[in-house]
Amino acid sequence: MPSPFKAYDIRGVYGQEVNEDLAYRIGRHLPSLLNGRRALVGRDARLSSPSLAEALLRGLADSGCDADSIGLASTPLVYFLTAELGYDFSIQVTASHNPAEYNGFKISRRGAIPVGGDSGLADLERLCAGPAPAPATARGRIAERDLLPVFLDFLAPHTDGFHNLRIVVDCSNGMGALSARTIFAKCDATFISSEIDGSFPDHPPNPLEEAGRAPLAAAVRATGADLGLVFVGDADRVMFVDERGEFVRPDLMIAPIAMRFLRQAPGAPILHDIRTSRGVTEFLQENGARPFIWKVGHAFAKMKLRELNAPFGGEFAGHYYFREFHWCDSGELAALFALREIAAAKESGKSFSEFMAPVDRYANSGELNFRIDDKDAAMARAVAAVEAEAAPSRRLDFDGVRLDYPDWWMSLRKSNTEPYLRLMAEARTPELLADRVAFVKRHLA
Repeated sequence: MPSPFKAYDIRGVYGQEVNEDLAYRIGRHLPSLLNGRRALVGRDARLSSPSLAEALLRGLADSGCDADSIGLASTPLVYFLTAELGYDFSIQVTASHNPAEYNGFKISRRGAIPVGGDSGLADLERLCAGPAPAPATARGRIAERDLLPVFLDFLAPHTDGFHNLRIVVDCSNGMGALSARTIFAKCDATFISSEIDGSFPDHPPNPLEEAGRAPLAAAVRATGADLGLVFVGDADRVMFVDERGEFVRPDLMIAPIAMRFLRQAPGAPILHDIRTSRGVTEFLQENGARPFIWKVGHAFAKMKLRELNAPFGGEFAGHYYFREFHWCDSGELAALFALREIAAAKESGKSFSEFMAPVDRYANSGELNFRIDDKDAAMARAVAAVEAEAAPSRRLDFDGVRLDYPDWWMSLRKSNTEPYLRLMAEARTPELLADRVAFVKRHLA
């Protein structure tokens, strides 16, 4: 059975890799591992989340740790409260965008700093595999609290400036529904899949999949909306479709959201991941930014953003990070900032697709997934074949390998959360892109 301990979080099929015994053990060991005595616990709406949260809280209490339980929560809500209210650490019970049969845990320490594979999860896995410690002399206190208003108060100043837009909001039957009707109240908004239901009856909670965004695209076309936006299951990510119902790749949205920060601080560093389009980096440079490329994953991005003191960063998968949000990702805040930029473009006579055209400059393959037993050998074979044809103008190897050439680039990396080798490529023309992707695929086989 595969381990549920991943590079960024703990995640697996409920009843197999993830169960109440694991949740209890996590609660027993985390306080000593993170040197914390006051914890925050939230959960998403998955059918297994209540029992997992209960076992986790019981473990925390048995360790002598006090914990505030806030019940249903988006992951950004938990991040925000962790830092804003000074908790020693937090745990969100969620499997994010995975299907309903999955569940897991996202853990942050004081300041909402992520606990990843190399910053505590590996130690936690080792501890959870051993015996549970003896119960503490004094049992910790568990309190139920409603802290959603604190989050909504933070978002409130950002809910203006897009009253001219007609939008469709897809909550994916998930945690985005906690705040959506409040934060989008000042524009003409239609809501779909807004009933919270952890079985995700309407569509998968992952809009990177066609099935996860098709209802949104159809609703945008049916209503004549200016755009649509869709949250993943735990609302830490948001994605967009334009007025035609066409998907806007999440890395492209880094560019318009960044403009808010570049107006405030010209020359600011803007973080993006190794899969980001060259069109985005060119656009950022043309508008005075200093783009900085880094590893995929929130545990890596949040630490690099702090190191750079960057006001904003984004990823291909739809994570957008904000310094004013304690360098954490929030689908809610990203949506609000993006809508302001799109509303200003509409005032100047541009549709959403016209607004994005200067960024979407190249033919892009999207992320192509390959199930391969020996991923390292396949990656080495494909990279060697590409480099044998011509030396790249830039080679990055801190997260898989990215090779840049004047007319195209490719990224090949192992997923940190799923059993895939992932290829992404981009080129000046669709014909060159098809040729390069076919070449790489032949050498992965």
